[in-house]
Amino acid sequence: MDFYLLAFLLIILSGSVLVYIYYLKEKKEELASIERGYCPRCHKDTIELVDQRSGGCSGPKLLSYECTACGYYNSFAIENGGSCGSGGCR
Repeated sequence: MDFYLLAFLLIILSGSVLVYIYYLKEKKEELASIERGYCPRCHKDTIELVDQRSGGCSGPKLLSYECTACGYYNSFAIENGGSCGSGGCR
């Protein structure tokens, strides 16, 4: 009985990891399309940056994009890449 429970949990865990990897791959492809200037859903050049927030010098930057043609909306957390020092952000 314990073997079947362990096998079931292992299957659920590996399935969850695979789904999350697929989600991240899709998100990466959408961001690549947006960086080229096209909406990932309708493939028109009507994508706009509607919100940009930052957690400071070293925190992630949150970018929100919206397509004016089809209504696509998505947010992305991008690593800021800057560093804090005594002189402020670099």
